[in-house]
Amino acid sequence: MQYSFDPLRQPYPSRRFPIYACGGMVNASSPQAAAAGLEILRQGGNAMDAAVAAAAALTVTEPTANGIGSDAFAILWSEKDKKLFGLNSSGPAPHLASRERVLEEGRDESGAMPAFGWTPVTVPGAPAAWAAVVSRFGRLSLKECLAPAVRYARDGYPCAPNLSYMWNLSLDRFRKELKAPCFRAWFDTFSPPGDVWHPGDMIRLPDHADTLEAIGESNAEAFYRGALAEKIDAASRAQNGYLRYDDLAAFSPFWVEPIRVNYRGYEVCEIPPNGQGITALMALNILKEFDFTDKEDPETYHRQIEAMKLAFADALHYVTDPADMELDYHRLIDPAYGAQRAAEISDRAQIRTHSTPPGSGTVYLCTADGEGNMVSFIQSNYKGFGSGIVVPGTGIALQNRGKDFSLDPAAANCLKPGKRTYHTIIPGFLMKDGEPVGPFGVMGAYMQPQGHVQVVMNAIDFHLDPQQALDAPRWQWLRENEVTVEKRFDPAMTEALARKGHDIRLDPNTNSFGRGQMIVRLENGVLAGGTESRTDSNIACF
Repeated sequence: MQYSFDPLRQPYPSRRFPIYACGGMVNASSPQAAAAGLEILRQGGNAMDAAVAAAAALTVTEPTANGIGSDAFAILWSEKDKKLFGLNSSGPAPHLASRERVLEEGRDESGAMPAFGWTPVTVPGAPAAWAAVVSRFGRLSLKECLAPAVRYARDGYPCAPNLSYMWNLSLDRFRKELKAPCFRAWFDTFSPPGDVWHPGDMIRLPDHADTLEAIGESNAEAFYRGALAEKIDAASRAQNGYLRYDDLAAFSPFWVEPIRVNYRGYEVCEIPPNGQGITALMALNILKEFDFTDKEDPETYHRQIEAMKLAFADALHYVTDPADMELDYHRLIDPAYGAQRAAEISDRAQIRTHSTPPGSGTVYLCTADGEGNMVSFIQSNYKGFGSGIVVPGTGIALQNRGKDFSLDPAAANCLKPGKRTYHTIIPGFLMKDGEPVGPFGVMGAYMQPQGHVQVVMNAIDFHLDPQQALDAPRWQWLRENEVTVEKRFDPAMTEALARKGHDIRLDPNTNSFGRGQMIVRLENGVLAGGTESRTDSNIACF
């Protein structure tokens, strides 16, 4: 008789401890992706090579949140250079995309950018990010780093519990909503042999394997200026999309200086706009004006939520492509402005609006090696599988990042050709006294900066280890005074927050509260890691 169980049934709270290692560590939301990174470390690669290997593997083993058509951001500590580097590999809107054209032919029923189809597709940045990271910092070739992902795609891998859950949600929605011929390739690529994917089912993505091979062999040139670019162009033209070969050929990622806020002696580092990492920094810049000693104090949660609301009010008003921002974004994280906003927090929940500062579906992974290199890496198709568009015969699922563009001409983030939109994906990194503490991140759309704030405070204010910093029950601000909390949240705490004016709702879906990873390097060089207990995460190390 076969052993039978439901892997999604979780009747008991689990206990997880931080993982320690000294040779190298790879933390990812898929066990196979973590194993891919470890495989590359054992082959002589460094943390940068391992990050790319894990990122490429995640396009295969977690296509519900990212793909070859994703964008990517990274923060990397190079031990050789003794320096922190940032990489922005988010793609712009195609040169044919314009507000006027979308209003004529592509807006959804609410008058906003549509979520599906070719209209919200922007230039994918992930393959270029992989090539840029390996070329500048890696020891192995891109072909070598992508080999594990190619193998998973061609030979297959078993479906994980949370992967099956998220995949089947998308299947159900897409079967109801995506009826147009342009979505046929998505179903050809991602539909299961039966009605649904079950945990333990073997998944194979042969087109994906061929495409990853071509990207690896050409150092991503095939994707932007070769045969794959031609296939993307042809599919877009055939289905009235805006994306063209010229958009792909013109793209390149760019290295940036991470922005930082000093929080109680630690430097919290994020990628500057167009990413929303500045939102987390704005909130921490406000919260450092208060003293926190008790995590389970209603005032702690109240101030966190109010600071987050103030930060989002400014971010959603100002943040876009930095070339189009009306102020220098550094003004938003000026200490004086943080103090000004902190003074606005009272003992009652309030609906927040932006102010003027004085005279400014995602996967996350992190890696570290035994030499001191560390990487914080994130990539995303935005909403689940993205636009629902797959380039026929390639496995390339294209992101719908353009959904975040506004069609309001007065909005900072209004769509225009060649513009990068406000971007939700953000890698994080902690520094102290000029030395790296380690990478961290929490994936999940607008939950991400909220997750960053909670994890940072759990670690710094409340001295929780990396695993507990991730495991602690989370809250999420939605809009106005609406806040959701996890089912593990103390009911007495929710009642106390409700008395302060917060509209509190329990959300049983743990996926909505983000999924994170964290590595810290101890004073003796030993690595301590935590991984997300809310999904199929794993740490591979030696």
